[in-house]
Amino acid sequence: MSIKVIEPGLLTTIQDLGRPGYFHLGIPIGGAMDRVALRSANLLVGNEEGAAALEAVFMGPKLLIMKDMIVAVTGATIPILVDGKEQPGWTSFEVKSGQTLSFGYLQAGARAYIAFAGGITTPKSLGSRSTYAIGGLGGINGRPIAADDSIPIGSANYTKTNLYIPERFQRINGLKETTELRVLPGLYWHRITDKAQSNFFEDVWTVAPEADRMGYRFKNGRKLDFVDRDQPFGAGSDPSNIVDGCYPYGSIQVPGGTEPIVLHRDAVSGGGYFMIGTVISADMDLIGQLQPNTKVKFSKVNMDEAMQARIERSNLLKQIRDHLA
Repeated sequence: MSIKVIEPGLLTTIQDLGRPGYFHLGIPIGGAMDRVALRSANLLVGNEEGAAALEAVFMGPKLLIMKDMIVAVTGATIPILVDGKEQPGWTSFEVKSGQTLSFGYLQAGARAYIAFAGGITTPKSLGSRSTYAIGGLGGINGRPIAADDSIPIGSANYTKTNLYIPERFQRINGLKETTELRVLPGLYWHRITDKAQSNFFEDVWTVAPEADRMGYRFKNGRKLDFVDRDQPFGAGSDPSNIVDGCYPYGSIQVPGGTEPIVLHRDAVSGGGYFMIGTVISADMDLIGQLQPNTKVKFSKVNMDEAMQARIERSNLLKQIRDHLA
């Protein structure tokens, strides 16, 4: 035993970079909602960037550490405590055997990532340790952690403490009073009226309480109007229905023309709702850090701009690696 769970927090799961390659079978990629934060935490403790760590939502767990180890916490801003003494975030620090790692009240963001030198070594399911609770894959018996669980940690000789990732590299700072999410209009963009298209990008949206690993719902009280058409056979009667199609990661459904839903890590791979567009991959981490009732504005981009954003995100990770090296 390396770690004993005293209190699991609100929803704490084991996550790595997911299980790509099974989407055609209906199994989502899964993995960390904020991939830059997960990679950063692992880099701070000397792990491979995709090593399994804990993803804690809104409230951190309370853990009894059973062997000396180096720890780092990134992502959401939350007080980090070792036997009640506060530790810095985005920084590597040592926890001795017998000490307790716990957390205070969330201050910003939504998800914290807790990495341990050596990485979590629970069994893999389809090549990943990521918890996919709906499918019963990964994690501890396919579920979030619970009180009295034992979490195994791999062996590591890593001893570096006080390694720090500066604020300029912390993407949590990308969250503003109104966070911008860049969107590439999609295959069904023409299904809503010109006015509805303008409103979608001009309006300010609010994150609804229904915001989890499957998807984030947004609301503002306005309904997006559809272009009149005869529904094709098999599409259902609602104008937001289509003959079943594949859902790209990050795609935006608008069931009934109200409350867009951005599909996230654990979303299904297809269904019968039309998609207004897709949030670009470079901005999906930001969604994972949004709390309910926060404000969002969608911004229209083209493919070249989306690819440039991907390059900038890759450059950010390179800068973090270079800084730590």
